[in-house]
Amino acid sequence: MRKKFFLLAFLYLCIEIKIQAQELQATITVLANRISSQVDRKIFQTLQGSLNDFLNNRRWTNENFQVNEKIVCNFLLNLSSGNENIYSGTLTVQAARPVFNSSYQSPLVNLQDDAVVFRYTQFQTLDFNETRVQGSEPLAANLTALFAYYVYIILGLNFDSYSLRGGDLYFQKALNIVNNAPEGNAIAGWKAFDGPRNRYTLIENLTNAKYAQFHDAIYDYYRQGLDQMYDKETDGRTGMLNTLSMLNTINSANPNLMYMDVFFLGKSNELANAFKRGTPDEKVRALDYLSRLDVSNTNKYKQALQ
Repeated sequence: MRKKFFLLAFLYLCIEIKIQAQELQATITVLANRISSQVDRKIFQTLQGSLNDFLNNRRWTNENFQVNEKIVCNFLLNLSSGNENIYSGTLTVQAARPVFNSSYQSPLVNLQDDAVVFRYTQFQTLDFNETRVQGSEPLAANLTALFAYYVYIILGLNFDSYSLRGGDLYFQKALNIVNNAPEGNAIAGWKAFDGPRNRYTLIENLTNAKYAQFHDAIYDYYRQGLDQMYDKETDGRTGMLNTLSMLNTINSANPNLMYMDVFFLGKSNELANAFKRGTPDEKVRALDYLSRLDVSNTNKYKQALQ
């Protein structure tokens, strides 16, 4: 009986450690409607399952996460072409962060990557090695490098939102992937010359000391802003205004930065609702900043704040 008790205790401990080790609550969807019907559809079911295991069962940090602390994120891999086990398409990445004392999830990441290409054969092992990102076959390695890159972006932004510069380690890991990314004629998105809005550009914005104030802004927005809105609403709006002020400073000196767009994607309703209950002065200041920083949603802000 005693041995049985210790065995059960050991198994419980192992289960608890496994639960704590998993940082993500990721949902992966693979769409292949545009791929020829001659391709066996089971391949895409297998790919979706393998990606689910890769993201959710791998330990990405040395931190322990409880079940309720897992980062909610969604990955939509929409394939547009496929030939001889080589597929291309787009990847939509979304991640959210819970607001203190609320069931509301605030967007951390909401973007689409249009330069997705990889090789995949059914039951292929999805492996990723930080010290050997390119792997033995670049097009096969590009799949896991791509997903690992966005995992580290999500982790970096999540940790930044809880502690000042808390995400630095994970942004450096994402930068390492970019610096050692798979190379090939069909592979794009990892180099500065691959376009103005790509993986290289995003991580450059998040690791360049010139734009270090981005990280102060992320922390202020969440910890000093949204997290205070439940019982210190005025303090919360002050924190959010400080964020907009910092972002405005960055934007004035460096217009059209990619991360500026990433920050505001999906946040227009959140911002409009936060400042709708503000003082006339807060509304004026918020509208002034938002009209410059999130131009596409200017009319929405005007309707809410004027």
